[in-house]
Amino acid sequence: MTSRTSDHAVDHGNAEPVERAIEAMAAGGPVLVHDAADREGETDLIYPADAVTPDALARLRNDAGGLVCVALSDPVARAFDLPFAREAIDHPAADGGKLSYGDRSSFSLTVNHRDTYTGITDDDRATTITALGRAAAAPEEFNFADEFRAPGHVHLLRGAADGVADRRGHTELALALADTADRPPAVVVCEMLDDAGGALSPAGAQAYAERHGLVYVEGRDLLDAFR
Repeated sequence: MTSRTSDHAVDHGNAEPVERAIEAMAAGGPVLVHDAADREGETDLIYPADAVTPDALARLRNDAGGLVCVALSDPVARAFDLPFAREAIDHPAADGGKLSYGDRSSFSLTVNHRDTYTGITDDDRATTITALGRAAAAPEEFNFADEFRAPGHVHLLRGAADGVADRRGHTELALALADTADRPPAVVVCEMLDDAGGALSPAGAQAYAERHGLVYVEGRDLLDAFR
């Protein structure tokens, strides 16, 4: 994979959290990214897909608690002919372009790797996710249908064609971070929830990061750095 680090000048005014996030992603994560108060207002726990282990899956389930998804870049999704779910579902409920936070849905298929059993265990989902990471690193070498089956237990997200220039969701922020860290364009994202079931506050996410020695970064700082 060709490094893209030199293509993204880091703004040293916000250097510490951004550079630490890049270093953490390069080392296999995890990183906590808050998108924006005027968007979802959520913090996602993010890993490079090829580095996910069953222990990482347990952390995503127990400490984050949201939906475990794998975001793929637009070129990878196109190479595997992955549709947007809103376009593939022939049902009146398929209106994924109409969201309360004013943005279109990135959801694509749900998949399991063909070597899994039910697909839902930590071992099974880690197998599916790491295989997606390997596939994204060299999509020309993979036949997607030979490796994966749908439906399954891992939700796929399609990144916007122009990345954060087109859409500023966790999907695009995470993929931009992976690109800068020279990781394959496949990233796990999972919303962090609080004990009452709502979105974990930025202060709560920062406190979690401090307790566990992880990196917390604001989406606006990533956007400023990657322009």
